[in-house]
Amino acid sequence: MGEKKEMTRREFVKDAAVACAGLTIAPRHVLGKGMTPPSDLLNVAAVGVGGMGRVNLINLASQNIVALCDVDWGYAEKNFARLDGEMQALNARIAAPDPEQQPGRLPFDREQAQARLAGMQRLKDVILPRAKRYTDYREMLEKQKDIEGVLIATPDHMHAPIALAAMELGKHVYVQKPLTWCVAEARQLAKRARETRVATQMGNQGHSLDDARKAVEYIWAGAIGEVREIHIWTNRPLGFWPQGVPRPVKPNQPVDEMRWNGAGVEARLAAAIAGNYPVPEKLAWDLFLGVGPKVEYHPIYHPFNWRGWVDWGVGPIGDMGAHLIDHSMWALNLGYPSSIETISTPFNRASYPSATMTVYEFPARPAAERNMARGNLPPVKLTWYDGGLMPPKPEELGEEELNKGGGALLIGSKGKLLHETYGMNPRLLPKSLHDSFGEPAKKLSRIPNQQHELNWVAAAQRKAEASCPFEYAARLTETMLLGVVALNAGKKIDYDGANMRVTNVPAANDFLKREYRTGW
Repeated sequence: MGEKKEMTRREFVKDAAVACAGLTIAPRHVLGKGMTPPSDLLNVAAVGVGGMGRVNLINLASQNIVALCDVDWGYAEKNFARLDGEMQALNARIAAPDPEQQPGRLPFDREQAQARLAGMQRLKDVILPRAKRYTDYREMLEKQKDIEGVLIATPDHMHAPIALAAMELGKHVYVQKPLTWCVAEARQLAKRARETRVATQMGNQGHSLDDARKAVEYIWAGAIGEVREIHIWTNRPLGFWPQGVPRPVKPNQPVDEMRWNGAGVEARLAAAIAGNYPVPEKLAWDLFLGVGPKVEYHPIYHPFNWRGWVDWGVGPIGDMGAHLIDHSMWALNLGYPSSIETISTPFNRASYPSATMTVYEFPARPAAERNMARGNLPPVKLTWYDGGLMPPKPEELGEEELNKGGGALLIGSKGKLLHETYGMNPRLLPKSLHDSFGEPAKKLSRIPNQQHELNWVAAAQRKAEASCPFEYAARLTETMLLGVVALNAGKKIDYDGANMRVTNVPAANDFLKREYRTGW
């Protein structure tokens, strides 16, 4: 990688001032009715725009998107080309007298759908033609002086390096979940956010939903009493990305001489998927690898499938933990767990296991949350399931089954709370409790239009508080990633959260951090 000139904060401020000196701010009275003056928009750059970043761009399309960066413009352009078809489908759904409700999604709202449609149209007609394009985020941050906020939607292993680089330049940052690839990075981002005071947000959009806030308020209202047991599950990775598979490698012996035992079948699979795949023309593979180790390109890694590979992702708990563990941590002020144990199907240390179950023990703690007036909080046992594993079904459901896609079940001394992924559809069990208790008191403000990305914009403009700032997001991410640390340790670990240290398995502390590749 070429060496980049380091820019000091003073130089950045000076350069930004020079750049801004030539701009003319249009007063409101010269703008058309309903138009937002440029001075009220946030100048946003996006890094990683082919997948979830594209969704974020649609939701941020009302802002001034000035730069787009991706290591694979072939993949990004392919997904941008889908906009026309998606707009047609959304238009038809808006026009339908009774639009079909999609499972696992918010109830269809025409006004919100029309806002999304407008965002898609603006992305296609205005943003894509005008925004400057880059392949290396370092070049973008060095050259483009008008950036105020940076959206980061890359694979997990690059979240922290890019966010830190942006914060060093005083830029607000929105980082997709999980916040980081390892625990040490989460601590580092939280610390830097406090020091720079930039607006930060993790992209777990469920944190901004009305339903999620209602779920928290049920707990704060004491609807189910003391909570000591929680079960949380997701169907990932099944049907989404590969896990529990070997790294593609050519064998040292002929395949037909291999045995058909477990190790032999694993070697046969590795050989079967190995091959000489050329790097796609528009993919900068070395930039994709970034801080991770040197690995030869293979289509089983990219696009999207990186999530199940240890080098770049953190598996289902990294993908969905932020959408499912979030509400329990929030409602019960759980803090750091004191012990973590992960049990799994075989783990080859290249790709994550097909299924895992992680048990967290959280100690009792004071009710520090200002909205909680229930005295001290008891210890909590939280069990995470993925890969098709499920908790026992509560008898209060009767003939109904648990949502196999994912959900959370909080068990209290007076009843139970069940919600789906993102905190949606919270309800009390048994039904008689739900009916008699009614709506919990509203103690949390609602996010306008439940719009997570625009809430970050408002926070950057000092008009609102961020829904899920790094101060909270880092603790949530650390808890999620401790499940991966326990998986790597291969045994139950005791954790000293105050000092970020595994106390009973010294070698496990190596899994709290990672060594970056030379040059990064």
